Amino acid sequence: MSMSRFFTRMMLTATLLTSTGLALAVDSELCSPFKDGKVNESSLATMLSAANNGHLYRIEQSSSQVGFCVDSKLSRIEGKFEEFQGGMALDRGEDDNGQTMVLIQANSLVTEGAFIENMIKGEGFFDVKHFPEVLFVSTGFKWTGSDTAVLKGNLTLRGITRPVIFNVTLTALDDKPVDQAQKILVKATTSIDRADFGMEKLASLVDGNVKLCMSVEALKYAT
Repeated sequence: MSMSRFFTRMMLTATLLTSTGLALAVDSELCSPFKDGKVNESSLATMLSAANNGHLYRIEQSSSQVGFCVDSKLSRIEGKFEEFQGGMALDRGEDDNGQTMVLIQANSLVTEGAFIENMIKGEGFFDVKHFPEVLFVSTGFKWTGSDTAVLKGNLTLRGITRPVIFNVTLTALDDKPVDQAQKILVKATTSIDRADFGMEKLASLVDGNVKLCMSVEALKYAT
């Protein structure tokens, strides 16, 4: 083997090892919470591709809120989750090809009173002992305006998966367009029937319609 071919092969090997190491690092950092069968491989691949292409935004938990509200005979019940993670692949040129994944720790739920909080965490509602996680995985994303979109996906709650549709508003937190900003604010809302997820307790006291809402700041992922 000539010296030039030897050095060429060495350079190709080094490049391959470097790129593989980067892919493994990105995979470990971004996807580990969504592995073990929680999310299919094609969804994970979309997120990794977005990360490598600079189109992935990761949720900043410290400046974000994920929660719900529901009316009862006594008052409106509001709850929020303190532990969650996820991200959004965002590309203005791509409709229905993006990917959003959010994983919530159900036991991190907090409400205004301990009695209500324990009841909602109990077997009749979230049943956090047997179902510690709430998962949302998108199936489609479509822009409806310069800063609005519809986000379709599957919500898994209490081990039951149902389709949901979020109405979304996106705001750039710098002077760039939304899909080019380094940081964005994403507000998303939808409503579910709690009976669809096996939460049928206290139907005469607590309304069946539950509003889910997210107001999250997301930072563009840098490899």
